[in-house]
Amino acid sequence: MLLTIDYIKEILSNVTDPEIPALSIEDIGILREVIINQNEVEIVITPTYSGCPAMYFIENQVRETLTKAGILNFKINTILSPAWTTDWMSETAKMKLKESGIAPPISNSKQFDQSNIFNIIKILNDIECPFCNSRDTKVLNEFGSTACKSLHFCNECLQAFDHFKCH
Repeated sequence: MLLTIDYIKEILSNVTDPEIPALSIEDIGILREVIINQNEVEIVITPTYSGCPAMYFIENQVRETLTKAGILNFKINTILSPAWTTDWMSETAKMKLKESGIAPPISNSKQFDQSNIFNIIKILNDIECPFCNSRDTKVLNEFGSTACKSLHFCNECLQAFDHFKCH
């Protein structure tokens, strides 16, 4: 069997983020790189947050998926630097988030000054509801169902929803 990067990525396309099952680890940007050196495969992954508890599950899913595909000579390398950013999320991932009822990050981290607290507050209060597209929303809690999300409420459709934080 000829191992290629595309083949490995195809195999891993079924490995999803357990906290957001609609997204593959490649969609969300956790899968940073696939390296093939002779007959050894190296999978490079980066957590969305350092210490993210889902990474242990993701590593096990990668291990199981590769093993089931008959790929036994591999290693998984988790790197923390550079830190994961929503810049690494694909547009497909952002669309899938919205379809799953999670407001995607509204801008990539390079488009606004995160050191300006007033800018951050403005952004957090301008989140579009993934259900009705209204911007008449408010932050209920900076911490949502997971560390990478905040909890919001739509005043139009009266739905609570998570927002995937931009970072």
